[in-house]
Amino acid sequence: MRYLSISLWVMALVALTTSTTLQAAPVEEKILYLSHLNANTMANATGAMATRFTQSLAHLSKGSLRVEVFPEGQLGHQAQIVGLVKKGTIQSAIVSVGALAKIYPRIGVLNYPFRFANLQDTYRVFDGPFGHALAKDIFQTTGLKVLGYGDTGGLFVLTNSKKPVHSPDDMDGMRVRTMNMQSHQLFIKSLKGVPISIAWKELPNALSNRTVDGQMNPATIVQMGKLDRVQSHLTVTNHLYTPYIWIFNTAFLTGLSQQERAALSRAVGVGVDASRRLAASSKALEQLAKSMQITRPSSFELELFQEQTQPPLAKFIRESLGEEGSALLKVFQQKQPGETGSEVDDEAEE
Repeated sequence: MRYLSISLWVMALVALTTSTTLQAAPVEEKILYLSHLNANTMANATGAMATRFTQSLAHLSKGSLRVEVFPEGQLGHQAQIVGLVKKGTIQSAIVSVGALAKIYPRIGVLNYPFRFANLQDTYRVFDGPFGHALAKDIFQTTGLKVLGYGDTGGLFVLTNSKKPVHSPDDMDGMRVRTMNMQSHQLFIKSLKGVPISIAWKELPNALSNRTVDGQMNPATIVQMGKLDRVQSHLTVTNHLYTPYIWIFNTAFLTGLSQQERAALSRAVGVGVDASRRLAASSKALEQLAKSMQITRPSSFELELFQEQTQPPLAKFIRESLGEEGSALLKVFQQKQPGETGSEVDDEAEE
């Protein structure tokens, strides 16, 4: 009933917006309702994506497509927003990997750790065969179209309030906040840490009162959440990369002309590029170094992290996601042309 009431409220809000805008809009104009959970500014990834997309689409479509943005969770939490896109109440949303997990469990493939050496490698993978295979599988499973992968703010780091972490041994017994995802919890367990699932909005208090000792997120998220006020140590592990997934209602896309679909696709690319430029220009680590001790593990120490976490995570993905998940994992592990870092080999993990 709660979801129904939210859906009715959203439909009323959209209808009110439509009636207001149509008074001054030409009849042939099509309006696209886009939702994301952050402020609609260029200071954060989803805001930058939505802003640049809106501007570009108006120009590229010659005014036939216009975007109305609903930022900061105005339409509900992410799972509800995904449902609104599926129903066609709104046409698009920029959501996290976790938002899709319930209706598309194979998104868990992305939680295979230490896959990437740097941000440029992530773009090669998500813009290449794996990104296309993932989008195709999401569509076949959920009916949602994926047109782009935005940068959430870089690769994951570990933070804590107890001590510098150089190697897996330093994680023994450490209580680490994770999202409510088995793969994230298994990652911490494989390092002999204690995973504790806590909602993001409750995390600052949990860190402050020492319910947990640490957490993992990109450095930009650590900075945005002001977690350096309650965490004193940061380790640059770069162990995970979870992009924003840009989803669209399929019926809406089908109803567009070929020219409009081309314009929309190009505008999505402009939005995705905005998020990547923001990540590339981030000075989060430099700024966090003023209030936190930054630890950069050596290549040997990072190999120890990989050896301890990759086998159990690969096994978990194969067992929990079945043959289709295993096949997707193999594509994910394939090294792309120009990619740096060591080649991932899963054969030794059987």
